[in-house]
Amino acid sequence: MTDTLRAPSPPPAAAHRLALLDVLRGAAILGTLMTNVWVFTAPGAEWGVLQGGLDALSFGSFPEAAEGLFRLVADGKFLALLTILFGVGLAVQYESAARRGQPWPGRYRWRALFLFAEGTVHFVLVFAWDVLMGYAVTALLVAWLLTRSERARRRVMWWAAGLHLTVTILLTAALATADNDPGSGTVSPRVVDLYAHGSWADQIAFRLENAIALRLEPVFSFFLLVFLFLLGVRLFRAGAFGADGTGRRLRARMLGWGLGLGVPLNAAVALAGADYLLLGRYCAAPLMAVGYIGLIGAVVDRVRRPGPLTAGLTSVGRMALSGYVLQNVLCVLAAYGIGLGLAAGLGAAWRPWWVMGLWAAVSALLLVVSTLWLRRFAHGPLEAVQRWALRR
Repeated sequence: MTDTLRAPSPPPAAAHRLALLDVLRGAAILGTLMTNVWVFTAPGAEWGVLQGGLDALSFGSFPEAAEGLFRLVADGKFLALLTILFGVGLAVQYESAARRGQPWPGRYRWRALFLFAEGTVHFVLVFAWDVLMGYAVTALLVAWLLTRSERARRRVMWWAAGLHLTVTILLTAALATADNDPGSGTVSPRVVDLYAHGSWADQIAFRLENAIALRLEPVFSFFLLVFLFLLGVRLFRAGAFGADGTGRRLRARMLGWGLGLGVPLNAAVALAGADYLLLGRYCAAPLMAVGYIGLIGAVVDRVRRPGPLTAGLTSVGRMALSGYVLQNVLCVLAAYGIGLGLAAGLGAAWRPWWVMGLWAAVSALLLVVSTLWLRRFAHGPLEAVQRWALRR
């Protein structure tokens, strides 16, 4: 069997656009910001978090409980949701190629490579915790797997899950049994000053100098990405995003199992302490992501007439790439010294309220801007650039 094959004809139901997917993408984009906003506003920002500059979850006071709940709802969950949806999008493109009688992966390889280039630019110029580069590499593998049998994909999917779980448990055990360094959790004053007062060129140079350390997350989570991509493919083909009875039944199961198992597991890991962060973010969180699909789907199913929030989430979802980059640019300009410098100016005195307010303000802006943009243009700005660059 060759790498480039003619895809079989898809079922007729796959031919129409699934409205729920856009709402889910919009929620995933704003949800990832619920996690990343704490990175932008932490002392030393991206590098500071790696050095322990972000406090462990705590519920000792009302402000600590508010921050803890906010972070617990988001951390890893919406990133996992976004990853699942990327797998869904890959399956949609595969079936689109099938309808046109085009070879697969064919030109999709160029799309993935272009996404990697976009992610590289985003990493260098904006945000070190970029997800696009890891998605691009994973997409190349999963695109090839779509030309293989269902049995082969299922085997790869569960092997990837098993390997990821094994590595995460071993690393967690190492963290839990390691001696605590008295100096750990202290962020370098030089790095704090870099993000609070340094120039944009200095921040770019710092990211380039520390690129290997800053890019460890997609390497560590590669098997998880493969699993979630393939899970998205399976859910799409099972009809989990349709508006029919099959879709509603599947989403009800996802809601029950995802939240029924995910909520207590995430709570237990959070209460266990910072040593169990990896288990929470990379193992328990994906369960919650499955539950979030069911929960959001249940809400959308009950909406008789879409209001401004549903329309806004749909718009953000339709231009997800542009929204993801724009929200990071806005947070950089708000939090870092090259912009308003709120992270240094407000700091811990007004935390966590101003951080939550920043998330709410950026999210509201994205909802409004995306809606207005799509009234005039068919695609988001970065989506339009991508289509222009990849057209024949």
